[in-house]
Amino acid sequence: MARTILLDKLTGQPRTRAELADVLAEREIPDEVADHVLDRFTDVGLIDDAAFANAWVESRHRGRGLGKRALAQELRRRGVDDELARDALEELDPDQEEQTARELVRRKLRSMRSLDRQVAMRRLLGMLARKGYPGGLAMTIVKQELDASHEEFPLLDSSGLEPE
Repeated sequence: MARTILLDKLTGQPRTRAELADVLAEREIPDEVADHVLDRFTDVGLIDDAAFANAWVESRHRGRGLGKRALAQELRRRGVDDELARDALEELDPDQEEQTARELVRRKLRSMRSLDRQVAMRRLLGMLARKGYPGGLAMTIVKQELDASHEEFPLLDSSGLEPE
């Protein structure tokens, strides 16, 4: 029964060992049976938290533009061991993370043409913070992108860029 439950859960999408253990606990599978089946699935490669973490980081960074902090929180919520999560996050190239943040800002800027520069800055910084980018990187990118699009945000000069 435990094998069937796990195979069913793994058919739709990859899952972490912790998520699968939770499913077995909800179905009231005895702990010793659950541990045995989970160990067996891990041994044969059907459960691989390291591979899951690497794929998750790659997918969520490219697809949703999430930064390392947000990715770490998601992995933690899904039960990935901190060391495995750290290893997966180290694979994320800092230059790629910066480029992704820059693309997010550029895309969002297109819909902000009518806003005051301060308002645009606040919203852009908030967006990057929610997506898990560090404040210093976010501030640098937002300033650079606002400066590059200064004709669209003429209300304040560069002295108005400092946060309130």
